Amino acid sequence: MSNSKKPKKIGILTAGGDCPGLNAAIRGVGKTAIVEYGMEVLGFNAGYTGLINSDYIELKESKLSGILTLGGTILGTSREKPYKLVKEDGGENDKPDKIIETYENLGLDCVVCIGGNGTMKTANLLSKEGLNVIGIPKTIDNDVWGTDVTFGFDSAVQIATDAIDRLHTTANSHQRVMIIEIMGHHAGWLALYSGVAGGGDIILLPELEYNIRSVCKKIESRYEDNKPYSIVVVAEGIEHPKNKSAASHIAESIQTYTGIETRETVLGYIQRGGSPTPMDRILATRYGAFAAQCIAEGKFGTMVAVKDNDLTTVPLEAVGGKLRLVEKEHPLITKARKMGVSFGDEY
Repeated sequence: MSNSKKPKKIGILTAGGDCPGLNAAIRGVGKTAIVEYGMEVLGFNAGYTGLINSDYIELKESKLSGILTLGGTILGTSREKPYKLVKEDGGENDKPDKIIETYENLGLDCVVCIGGNGTMKTANLLSKEGLNVIGIPKTIDNDVWGTDVTFGFDSAVQIATDAIDRLHTTANSHQRVMIIEIMGHHAGWLALYSGVAGGGDIILLPELEYNIRSVCKKIESRYEDNKPYSIVVVAEGIEHPKNKSAASHIAESIQTYTGIETRETVLGYIQRGGSPTPMDRILATRYGAFAAQCIAEGKFGTMVAVKDNDLTTVPLEAVGGKLRLVEKEHPLITKARKMGVSFGDEY
């Protein structure tokens, strides 16, 4: 139990894009806060919008039962950025003041913000306002700075890998080049891991500058070696014309330069849906329980993180505005190259 005579009252919100494991994280925070520390727990609806509008529900332990395996988030989410000025407002923005008012009126001792880079940036700004805040990193892109891994990533890798596996059979049957577009605007972690796990022949990442001629030479080389089909895994954030998807651009270019029949698949939001994998359930639970512990110990203004599989914290001010990108000499890239995988930059 907490040493404080009055039980702490905390809030939880999920912001930004949804992903598998959010409910597991909510459960991890809530159950630990209630059972171990006797805290009162509120859940804010639709991310930071709930804090702005004082829109919340009470999260009793019974409300947290049965949600471990659920995809999405029972609290809902939004991409509300309370510190972003809107032109129509004439530069005025009272949203941060409303959040502070909600925080004080409810007598909160801390708000747990579960989200990605944008969520952590806002969490840091709220911390600077004097609010007690703790962040929990989630995103299928795995690009939150300061932690080795975010929950949601493993689930998305499994979904993307399964899709690549299925494309192999069609590509082989029709002797086609199959392009599959994977999420990842700036970071190529998802494309890299699913591409290697799914046996992709070519993997294109935002961090590595590719040459379409190099891509085509790899495909033609495979064709000459009696490998009449190829799987090209493409991160959505690679360089491509704005009026086309990354997949359609690569597909059109390959067909133009090689004459080999090429088809595209954009996996899209399927990667963010469904039940979390066991690994993500465990990671989200670890993060949530540790966040509750940090609240009890007064470790505010931090984001919980994993370093070498150990739980730790990093300052929120060190996280906001940064991205964890794939290094050009990442060991998985190096090993994949040695097995003949092309990253489109060989020529």
